[in-house]
Amino acid sequence: MTDVSLISLFDALLADLDGVVYEGPHAIPGAVESLQQLAGLGIGLGYVTNNASRTPAQVAAHLRELGAPAEDDQVVSSSQAAAELLSSMLRPGAKVLITGSPALAQEIELAGLTPVSSQDEEPVAVVQGFNPGIGWKDLAEAAFVVSAGALWVATNTDMSIPQARGMAPGNGTLVAAVTAATGQTPLVAGKPEAPLFHAAAKRLAADRPLVVGDRLDTDILGGNNAGFATVAVLTGVDTKHTILAARTAERPDYVISVLSDLHRPYPAISNDDATYRCGDAAAHVTGETVSVQGREDDINAWRAACAAWWAAVPDAAEARAPKLEWHTQ
Repeated sequence: MTDVSLISLFDALLADLDGVVYEGPHAIPGAVESLQQLAGLGIGLGYVTNNASRTPAQVAAHLRELGAPAEDDQVVSSSQAAAELLSSMLRPGAKVLITGSPALAQEIELAGLTPVSSQDEEPVAVVQGFNPGIGWKDLAEAAFVVSAGALWVATNTDMSIPQARGMAPGNGTLVAAVTAATGQTPLVAGKPEAPLFHAAAKRLAADRPLVVGDRLDTDILGGNNAGFATVAVLTGVDTKHTILAARTAERPDYVISVLSDLHRPYPAISNDDATYRCGDAAAHVTGETVSVQGREDDINAWRAACAAWWAAVPDAAEARAPKLEWHTQ
């Protein structure tokens, strides 16, 4: 086991928000304190979020209310990415139907485009981002414009969003409704595309950032796509079981239980004749079964299981869950 903390191996942390720093309006226990520690270590901090319902300034203000360190320019959002994408494809001043929040409309306007709210205003594009106030009429308006041949950009396609009471439908479910009505699919601007992560790293002048997220299909895939190291934290959407079963492109470099684990040493994983060891735990694969020597509530046992299974199945195009056998002494 190394005697330095995991985060000390990197020069910046690029953190997701929903399911990592907070759930709804409330901070996840220990998350704010973990972020506060970074400044004393000289490690940069950026926030990379797919939630387009608020402006970066509003997100930063919420983070500060929770006690987390956050300047407005530390937040990079999918609404900014969508605005940049649209401005690169449309003439200045082009009309864009907003299926989303006022924050999304503001980013479109800042990009030199004209936000509109109706098909009657003859938009040439639709941008769709999360807004808990969206209703059937909004989705219908988007479907009408998309069906007429307009360019369609989604800020993100997260199918769920962590809330204080549990998992709620995310922007991906709303995008899916328009897809079902029109047969069309949008361009996606946010995670898991790489530019959002590259933009955040550039703002921090970071050469070795670590991406932390709770979702394999956006945070971890996006960080991997960007060529950055990734760590999955178990406080949001994905679980030990789904991480173990992850397809190759969505496998993280590290797995932690809570954000404060960033400030602890990360145990080395060794391989001795296809038996993978992490701490006091060990795992090996026989066929479709992972045999684990260790406790099911020990994160090191899951780290060993992931190492063994991923080595046995290095090229998984789809999620593939093994059988698990637990052996404790």
